[in-house]
Amino acid sequence: MDITKLMYRDRLMEGERILVTGGGTGLGKEMTEAFLKLGAEVHICGRREGKLTETADELMSRHGGTVVGHACDIRDHANITAMIDTIWEGGALTGLVNNAAGNFISRTEDLSINGFNAIADIVFRGTFTMTHEVGTRLIKEGKRGNFLSILTTWVWNGGPFVVPSAMSKAGINVMTQSLATEWGRYGLRFNAIAPGLFPTEGMSARLSPGGRGDNSSDRMNPMGRHGEMHELANLAVFLMGPGAEWVNGQTIAIDGAGYQANSGNFYQTLAPLGDEDWAKMREMIKGTNAKDKAERTTD
Repeated sequence: MDITKLMYRDRLMEGERILVTGGGTGLGKEMTEAFLKLGAEVHICGRREGKLTETADELMSRHGGTVVGHACDIRDHANITAMIDTIWEGGALTGLVNNAAGNFISRTEDLSINGFNAIADIVFRGTFTMTHEVGTRLIKEGKRGNFLSILTTWVWNGGPFVVPSAMSKAGINVMTQSLATEWGRYGLRFNAIAPGLFPTEGMSARLSPGGRGDNSSDRMNPMGRHGEMHELANLAVFLMGPGAEWVNGQTIAIDGAGYQANSGNFYQTLAPLGDEDWAKMREMIKGTNAKDKAERTTD
């Protein structure tokens, strides 16, 4: 990310303590850098401890400040509780960014229940558990807090070939609206961002293996390009920082009007593919998953 394109004054987020799930890579890392640059203390969590340490060291060497990594599997409630206990020893969080996700393309008829659970346990159950754990503590202590979830435009029109993710993120969209009204009286705000294409390594490996299923060609977007990381970071800072306290219960698309123009999902590119194409993509996705598992084992 070109950090010089952040549109905010220095130290805007000083005094904020924010936890970003999945903060070691991809969009989570980009948001972490923006919060840190603007003065926040940032905690990041994920399953690869080595990657978290690498990211924390890199960002602190670049900007100073504090980034703390926490190895945590958000599918495990006990893991979450232990991590939040540790963070709370230094004071209450002021914000939570639910960014951790899992996804892969698959024909739904080929999807196993284990495959469904692998996504739903992270995106649906993990996000709710994180939100509940942090939110109930803030309510008990009478403290304000901001919650931001990273969704997709599929929450509005469905996600063919990514049904577990589409279902899970649609549920979090409803959670955002529901808790904004139920917990607004406690000084807690809930919003979400629905990004279009912001290319990351993890996204490409599972959603466009070998270039198949690529719904992201610049020619398909009305603005003729993909998103730039500073654009998403600026929106995240707006929603998590001071000055936007009246924004609550909203899911904001940032996709160059791609959703309006072409539905923003995989139907057009994946529906024509046959058995051989799907078999090749499954093998590529399995290879990516095996690599990630090996990294978690060695960290």
